[in-house]
This record gives sequence, structure tokens and C-alpha cells, in this order.
Amino acid sequence: MFNIHDELKKLPVKPGVYLMKNGNDIIYVGKAIILKNRVKQYFQKTNKGARIEKMVSLITSFEYIVTDSEVEALMLECNLIKLHKPKFNVMLKDDKTYPYIKITNEDYPVVAITRRVLQDGAQYFGPYMDNTHVKQALRFIKEKYQVRQCKGVLKSKKRPCINYQIGRCMAPCKNNVSKEEYMKMINEVSNILSGNIQRLITSLTNEMNEYSENLEFEKASIIRDKIVDINSLLQKQKVANFSENDIDVIGVYKKDKVCVQIFFVRNHKLIGRENYFFDDLVDMEDSEIVASFIKQYYNTCLDIPAKIMLRYDIQDKSIIDFLIAKKGGKVEIRSPKKGEKLRFVEMAEKNAQISLENKYVYGSESIIEQLSSELGLDYIPKRIESFDISNISGTNIVGGMVVIEDGNFKKSKYRKFKIQDIFDQDDSKCMKQILDRRLNEAINKKNEAFLPLPDLILADGGIIQINAVKEILKKYKLDIPVYGMVKDNKHRTKAMLEDNNNEIQISDVIMKYITNIQDEVHNYSITYHRNLRNSKMTVSILDDINGIGESKRKALLKYFRNVENIKNASIEEILKVKGINKKLAVSIKKRLGE
Repeated sequence: MFNIHDELKKLPVKPGVYLMKNGNDIIYVGKAIILKNRVKQYFQKTNKGARIEKMVSLITSFEYIVTDSEVEALMLECNLIKLHKPKFNVMLKDDKTYPYIKITNEDYPVVAITRRVLQDGAQYFGPYMDNTHVKQALRFIKEKYQVRQCKGVLKSKKRPCINYQIGRCMAPCKNNVSKEEYMKMINEVSNILSGNIQRLITSLTNEMNEYSENLEFEKASIIRDKIVDINSLLQKQKVANFSENDIDVIGVYKKDKVCVQIFFVRNHKLIGRENYFFDDLVDMEDSEIVASFIKQYYNTCLDIPAKIMLRYDIQDKSIIDFLIAKKGGKVEIRSPKKGEKLRFVEMAEKNAQISLENKYVYGSESIIEQLSSELGLDYIPKRIESFDISNISGTNIVGGMVVIEDGNFKKSKYRKFKIQDIFDQDDSKCMKQILDRRLNEAINKKNEAFLPLPDLILADGGIIQINAVKEILKKYKLDIPVYGMVKDNKHRTKAMLEDNNNEIQISDVIMKYITNIQDEVHNYSITYHRNLRNSKMTVSILDDINGIGESKRKALLKYFRNVENIKNASIEEILKVKGINKKLAVSIKKRLGE
């Protein structure tokens, strides 16, 4: 039988980690300079916060691990928290995997997006909080630098791929480029991703001037254009400049729940930020929350800055030793009292406040509660479905269904509908058809993909769309509320409409939420429409060419990927496709050039 008071007497006067347990469950992990003193404090009659009091009341036993130093104890503490996820530790619950850009460790490296960081000798840049930003950066690299895009081990090929033919690859698979020349290009890419753009610009400018002095104007103009493109990328990045070069700024806001926001400044520019949200920490001191956050966050972080700024002084000096050991270089933790640095900390705190407030309005049940109240519903709709029709002049008419559950978009439950036997631009008929098919699948065919039925329907449009939905609901004897989402002449959401054609007065918060839904269902529908239209256009334009059957069409598309690449290809390139002779190649060029 474990006797806590007896075991307390056996604790060593050494640094280490302690594990508080409730039965077999580890409920808290901590580290101590002196285990005997620290663990005893939990069981003494001193003032403790409500959270600690609750934890102590649940402790049935404890274990400890002795270490050689406090820094070693801190590292072990971080790893054990990550492993056991104790309920009373401050836990980083944000389990999103953010994207990185990776330059592989190969003779001819590949540049790609990844969400896994491995110890494989590759260069990783990120994490990027904004998927759009990382895709734009990668697109820029692929357009302006001829890095290879084939993944895996580079293999010698008889014929380079389409990327070489369109000027997007140097074709190292054909030994068209030396390793030195290729790596020079990769170093430029690395400098861009690292933020060392000004240094790169200086180097390129010197190279351009050298070519110009040697009267090699064509080479000089190529570098000049590259400088223009890189400067253009620079203008699209964050424009806020800071005197600090390599820092993270941490802000905390606490009100019922807690948000910790961290800003990343690299090369004097704010390049991103990240939020973490915590429950049940209100009775903890902000400084204690931040200290726990720093230990967990930087234990797995690849990019530890030279300086961390926050509101509070960190009393635990072993945290700095821990960061220095992780980084392998100097790290400072500062709590500024005035000037630009204090304003920056205040900005992080203000954004933490905004993020926390938005967290519990958007994307959670509270927004649905507010929506229900403003629509006058007597229940909270768990599942909302929104519908939209997309077509151009009555061609390739499609419908889209977007699903919202507990306030969150559920993309796996979205559904597409290809409109059948309707050839005119009649949104009412189309809306009836997709609602009829959707409900028939659920009610008569018992299709689980269409279950459960919605608690609320939002139609992208006005009274015509509402009446169409109501008619189909009546057919199936269903009583589901229906509202329209109406846009103004500038295509912006302006109102919600009842089935009696009255506009509903709603708050700005709900209006923004409805706009998000309307944009989501519209984009989903129109993307399906475009894909369908483009697919038909591709088939049609090639099938119109005399001598192109299904096998030759497939061979052309397999080789060139799309019609635009075929259009831009020379007759000699088209002749490389199996089954295409010169007469047919000339016909293809003539037809696509019309």
C-alpha cells in the first residue's frame, strides 16, 4: 500500500522529475531543482489555487526520476508531458500540422511542400500558418527557377518530362546541367525561403553588372528580370519592419479560458503567428502559463530564435539553459518595459484577446446558438445544409451541397449533383431536382451518406429558391426551416430572407458567418462546374480533329498533361507522341491555333 507521507520522507535532495498519479493514470508531471522540497509543497497546508487543490485531492501515489541537472530534468519533463498528456499540465492542444517547404538532401534537390519534419539532412522552411502563402512561394519557385519536380531518386531518362519542354526544369535526368550550376540555383531558392532576399539581390546585381560590362547583355537581362521578380515577391510579403532581427513575441490573454499567441519575426519582418487555446487555467498566474508554454513549444520547435519577448520575467533560469542547449547558440528571454518592444508585446496580447473572443464565436456551438436566436428558432440546429446552383447559359448545370455540423464545415459530407434533363437556366427547377434527389437518397434509398437530415436549410438565393426547397420538403412531409441568403448588385451578402419574403435583421457577427457559408457553397458549386466544363471542352476540341480517336487523345493528354501544353508545343514535340504522324501534328497545331 502506497503511503504518501512515508514516501515523502524518502525523496532525494537532487534534481529530477516527479509524476503525480491517480491510480494508474499520470495526472501531472513536473520538474524540480530539489525533489524533496518541491514535491512536499503539494501536501503542505498552504494556499493553493483551485486547480492545484483539485489535483492534490486526486493524487494516490507519485513517482520520481533523478537527473544530473535541472536542464536535464526540464527536457525529461517536456518529453513525459508529450508522452502521457497529463490532465493537469498545460497542454498544447493545437494538433494542426502546419506545412513546411522542404529542400531535399540529394545531389539534385527537389523543392516541395511537406507536413512531416524528419531528421534526414534536408532543409525545412516554416512552419507556414497560411496555406495560401506557402503555395504562392512554391509556385514562384517553380515558375522562376528550373528545379526538378519529379520526386524520389533521380533516374536517367531517354526523354525529359513535360516540365523541361515548357522551361520549368533543367533536366538533370539527361545530364543537361552540372551539379554546381544546379546547386547555385538551389542556394538562391534557399536564400529566398530563409528571408535573405536583400543579400541575394546584391549578389545578383553584381553578377548582372559583370555580364553587362562584358557585353553579355542577354545574360544580364535574364538576371535583371529575376531581380524584378524577386523584388515583386518581396513586396507581397509582410511590410511591417522591426528593429529586431530574429525574435518570437509571446502574448497571453485570459478570460474564462486562455489564449497564448506567438509572433514570428525573421529578418526584421513579421512572417507569421500562431495561437494556442487552453481550458481550466484561469487560476494560474500568467507567468506560470507562459513558462509551461515555452517549455513545451520549444521542445519540438526547429526554429528557436535568438530572442523571446514577453510581458513577464521568467524566474526559472533553467528554461534559458534548456533553450540554449536546444538551439546550440545564444538565446535571451526579455520582458521589455518601454518603447517599440513593449508595444510589440502589447500587440501580441491584443491579438491573443481577439483570437480568444473569435474562437468562441466562430467555429463553435456559440455561433449556432446566436444564429438560432436571431432566426427565432426554438432549438439549436446541429446540422445545417446549404445549396447552390452553378451554370453558364444553361450549360453543364450542377448543384452543390455544403454541410455545417456544430458550427464547422464538414467537407467530407459535401455532395455534388449533375442536373439531369434541364437545359434552360431555371434555378427553381434545378433547386427542386437536387433537393428531391438529396432527400430521396436519405428517405427511400436509406443512403447513409445523406443521413441525418438537416435541421436547417440555407439556399443561395431569394424567394424563388426558398419556394423551390419548400415544395420538395412538402412532398416528403418534412418541416425543416428554410432561409435564403441574398446578395446585392456587388455580389456581397446583404440579407437573410424568410419564406414570407421578409428580410431578417441580423447582427454583423451572424452576417459574417452567413457570408462564409454562402461563399463556401458558391465556390464548391462553381469549382465542380468549371471542372466539368473544362473536361468536356478538352474532349470536344481534340475529338473535333479528324484522325484523333480515343487512344490518340489519351496519348496526347498523357504526354502533355493538358490542351494548353499541346497548343504551345512545336510540331516536332507533338510528333514524339506515339501514333501521331506529321500530317496529324500539323492538323492539331492548326486546330488549336484557331
